Amino acid sequence: MSAAQVSAMSLGLAGCEACGLVSRPPLGGVAAHCPRCGERLHFRRPASIERTWALVLAALILYVPANLLPVLSTYTPLGAATATIMEGVVELWSPSSWPLAIIVFVASITIPLGKLIALAYLLISVQRGSVESTGQRVRLYRMVKFIGRWSMLDVFVDTFVVALIQLRPLMWVEPGAGVIFFAGVVVLTMVAVNCFDPRLIWDLPQQEKQGNA
Repeated sequence: MSAAQVSAMSLGLAGCEACGLVSRPPLGGVAAHCPRCGERLHFRRPASIERTWALVLAALILYVPANLLPVLSTYTPLGAATATIMEGVVELWSPSSWPLAIIVFVASITIPLGKLIALAYLLISVQRGSVESTGQRVRLYRMVKFIGRWSMLDVFVDTFVVALIQLRPLMWVEPGAGVIFFAGVVVLTMVAVNCFDPRLIWDLPQQEKQGNA
């Protein structure tokens, strides 16, 4: 087995996810902690696949009411009007506001759904033991983790609008139930990304190489 095929786990080494220090945990099932920062050490995150699947499915369930329920309710002396995320995108679509409509559509609809699809793909590929496109899957994981925080754009916009438009009794705005579900989707997907252990992507290719060595 060449040096390029050796993994840290095969040598009994574990990397600390807090400070990055690589050390050798004690044997015998004793709980190991990083000698530098005291963080709990794991060769792989415990129940990573199961926890990530649970979070992804929960986020997918919340994604439906997040897009069907109103995220903003506008009140005037003439009556009340509500708007879902997609209705807000349609209302913003005008010669002067179409760039903002595209941003809201991408950040509020495309990115959350894309994250769920990407996480499901990573989980399925790991569970099926795929040894192909490992580099591309790692880059996909990094991209999903990077863009996760931008999914909160719609929540930030709603919060800003609610705080800005409070002209009672002429006009005022209140957040709708959809905001709560949407925030739940964003939080669950961000936690799911952190629960998924990207090192699982490389385990099977390493085992495949070691078996052929």
